[in-house]
Amino acid sequence: MSNDIESNIEHHAIVLLVDDQAMVAEGIRRMLQDETNIEFHYCDEPDKALETAIKINATVILQDLVMPDIDGLTLVRFYKSHPDTKNIPIIVLSSKDVAEIKSDAFSSGANDYLVKLPDAIELIARINAHTKHYLTAKERDDAYQAIQNMQQQLEDANKQLEFRNEELQRLSSLDGLTGVANRRTFDETLKQEWNRTRRSESDNEVSLILIDIDYFKLYNDNYGHQKGDECLKQFSWSLNKCISRDCDLFARYGGEEFVVILSNTDSKGALIVAKRLQKKLADEAIVHEFSSVSKIVTISLGIASITPTENNSPEDIIAKADKALYNAKEHGRNQIIVAS
Repeated sequence: MSNDIESNIEHHAIVLLVDDQAMVAEGIRRMLQDETNIEFHYCDEPDKALETAIKINATVILQDLVMPDIDGLTLVRFYKSHPDTKNIPIIVLSSKDVAEIKSDAFSSGANDYLVKLPDAIELIARINAHTKHYLTAKERDDAYQAIQNMQQQLEDANKQLEFRNEELQRLSSLDGLTGVANRRTFDETLKQEWNRTRRSESDNEVSLILIDIDYFKLYNDNYGHQKGDECLKQFSWSLNKCISRDCDLFARYGGEEFVVILSNTDSKGALIVAKRLQKKLADEAIVHEFSSVSKIVTISLGIASITPTENNSPEDIIAKADKALYNAKEHGRNQIIVAS
């Protein structure tokens, strides 16, 4: 049953006759009137032929050769140059059975040539044959285009998915409040840098700067948590700009504690960076009237530097930096202590 339906659809012809002679049109109409699978349309104005062919979705154009204003072959070339009609089969109708005229017609893009008025059986056969070929090719082209569109949509969807995955991965590596690297990223980066330096079998050191905002609890208690969040954001944005090397990392360690990983850096180099961070924060001059050491937000910093070997681990440098930070806070805060 489905094959019969497809066959009927495949052979449904929409014929457009372009001819200025009404008698010819009537003759052809009568030839086709009993053909239920052929829909007949007539246009006697050459300048409207192209528009009409597109409007009715013609499957075959019967084109008179000699017409006023625009000759038939010019119209044939118009059809073939327009994207909506270029594939429609064109049967040229002529009163002359001359080889040279036929040659010109085919050279202009015609698909067939009949001397009018043609035999009804032959005309119907040619209309059906050209229609079948046209619709089959159109279905093939439409299917190919649909596949192309689906492939493009799939590519676009994959790119979008890849972008979203990258964005998700990026967001999962950042602290939600401050936008700097989070604790998980810090842990992973320190481990990677530790192993990389250890495998290099060099004497290069990895340095860690552990940072604590002085009296931040008092800041939160007196200014409110919203102001506290704004302070953390400004603090992070400002200090993160001081870490310029791609191999280094500024991260939020937890609460008001932050940390810096410095690759291939000894304690002297780390001290320079720590002082730069301290000065940068001072330049921001974030007001903190409830601090015991200053009227602006300050930080305490603990520095540790270790050459990674088989006998130590990232936990060792964290412990040393944490102890140095503890000493900085115990000795009055707003200062830098380098672990011995």
